[in-house]
Amino acid sequence: MIVIAQLSDVHLDGGPRAAERTRAVVEYLDGLPYDLDAVLVSGDIADGGTAAEYEEARKALTTRHPVVLCPGNHDERVAFRRVLLGEADPSAEPVDQVLRGEGFVLAVCDSSVPGEHHGYLADSTLAWLDGILTDTPHEVPVLVAFHHPPVELHTPYVDGIRQFGQERLAGLAERHPHLLAFLCGHAHTAAVTTFAGRPLLVAPGVVSTLRLPWETRTDPGHHVHLDEPPAVAFHVIGDDGRLTTHYRVVVAGR
Repeated sequence: MIVIAQLSDVHLDGGPRAAERTRAVVEYLDGLPYDLDAVLVSGDIADGGTAAEYEEARKALTTRHPVVLCPGNHDERVAFRRVLLGEADPSAEPVDQVLRGEGFVLAVCDSSVPGEHHGYLADSTLAWLDGILTDTPHEVPVLVAFHHPPVELHTPYVDGIRQFGQERLAGLAERHPHLLAFLCGHAHTAAVTTFAGRPLLVAPGVVSTLRLPWETRTDPGHHVHLDEPPAVAFHVIGDDGRLTTHYRVVVAGR
């Protein structure tokens, strides 16, 4: 079987809280007796998009498993490329990456919009993804990842800054039946829904957990739980090609 771990929204900011929560998750993954096929970090790596935050992330997100880092709305492309990808002359173009594993492909799309909090896949990203899917044999499953969910999750705070222009991505998916599922973050809550006839699997947050509209708030702006522990998702592709996702809460020291 193929096992891919996904964590999201670490928001490293030079402070101890985000660092400690990220460290707990990475130590948990490194302590597993199983070699993961990939670890996806689906956006908002840095809280302010600074070079210092990315240097912190470069060290904090180092693990024995293969890692792919995806930008989110808090990230800055040039600094992301320079520090995390080691590019000497980084551009501000979308950071699109592909991991071709043993029996699967993970295509990671940059849904960030510089200077904005909502998401949108650039035409160049969609063309790149179309090429990845076209070049991948149909017997090989492809997981497509990005930061922003392309549908409403019934969470008003997040829904207002979700991924827009999603009909273009849906049209692309129709042409590629081996596109197995979509993976995203941004919502700071574990969620499962569908998009374009495929599973849309939303990773929980590491730095915080979204407070759902029907949960108690102390005031209208009280959007997140800060006392809930971080969590990760495990996406499993079985020998029969069926996808299963498990969510696991991570408690430091356990």
